[in-house]
Amino acid sequence: MLFMKGPLTDFPIIKTRVEGLTEKFDLNDPVERKEYFEAKIGGEIKKIKEYLEENTFIAYLLGKKNSGKGTYTKLIMEIFGADKIGHISVGDLVRKVYKDIDDPEKRENMIKYLEEHYRGYISVEDSINALIGKNQKMLLPTEFILTLLKREIDEFGGKVIFIDGFPRDLDQVQYSLYFRDLADYRLDPDIFIAINIPESVIDERMRNRVVCPRCQAPRNLTTFPTKKVGYDEKLKEFFLICDNPECNDVRMVRKEGDSAGIESVRERLELDDKLIKKVMSLHGIPKILLRNAVPLSSVQDGEIDNYEITPKYVFKYDEKIGEVIINEEPWIIKDDEGINSYSLLAPPVVIGFIKQLVKALRL
Repeated sequence: MLFMKGPLTDFPIIKTRVEGLTEKFDLNDPVERKEYFEAKIGGEIKKIKEYLEENTFIAYLLGKKNSGKGTYTKLIMEIFGADKIGHISVGDLVRKVYKDIDDPEKRENMIKYLEEHYRGYISVEDSINALIGKNQKMLLPTEFILTLLKREIDEFGGKVIFIDGFPRDLDQVQYSLYFRDLADYRLDPDIFIAINIPESVIDERMRNRVVCPRCQAPRNLTTFPTKKVGYDEKLKEFFLICDNPECNDVRMVRKEGDSAGIESVRERLELDDKLIKKVMSLHGIPKILLRNAVPLSSVQDGEIDNYEITPKYVFKYDEKIGEVIINEEPWIIKDDEGINSYSLLAPPVVIGFIKQLVKALRL
């Protein structure tokens, strides 16, 4: 069993390969993905489903920008059901509150809730002004964010809650340790989930990601293309065509600033790294590590199946037939320790999560 170097040495690489299971699954197909999870971790899934019949927990998702937090949460919801799992993105929550302020009825209801539940060093009015940018000298207080989170959780009812984006800074870690109690969330466990992803993978995702201008679906030119790929002869570049039939074959576009890759978010990544290391060194709270990449030896030694590895897609324009030919090839990356590695697809990463969750919940 291989272990990670550095501050996360207590977390081994989790074996996803099942002895005797020779079937290969298409992990992009929802039906085959369900069969894949059942074949690999059906017993663990059953234990957790039984637990969720009468219990919940709060999970804090910690990961660098573009680490896949939303993707992993969607897969977890796919396995256990949206009626059991709730996801809160603090960034999306703040943006939603920002929009609600312009609606008189929503603003009144929000202020009423804040006045009943918020406790902090600045007033509710000053906090809202900091949120909408009227007072740029004042920072949005953590206590205000906590109250917004509590309000959102109140609307979810008895669900497991995955919180994405909190704690956001080092000084918020101490708040997160007691947030479960502040939110009156029973006495169910709270768990920190850290995502370990090499910077080389983040850089590749940023440089080659595209979105549909209509439905906003995200894709990636080299690691997650659509079924249809076009070629711009004038610009001499390939482009993806959205798979959503409602978008009528619209051309997907790059996000502004992504061409700079990881360097455009370097400061944020360094802070995220410090935050993850600090949280994972805490005592008295269960911790889970989701590993995006594994050394090449993990596949060679039979710990990971080949089809669980993220391939790299290479395009070639055939002038004779006027079409783009799509080929797959192995995508070998360097992890942050300089070790040649493979990046995992999302489903095997979720397998690692579920296996660790069973232990964290002592099932």
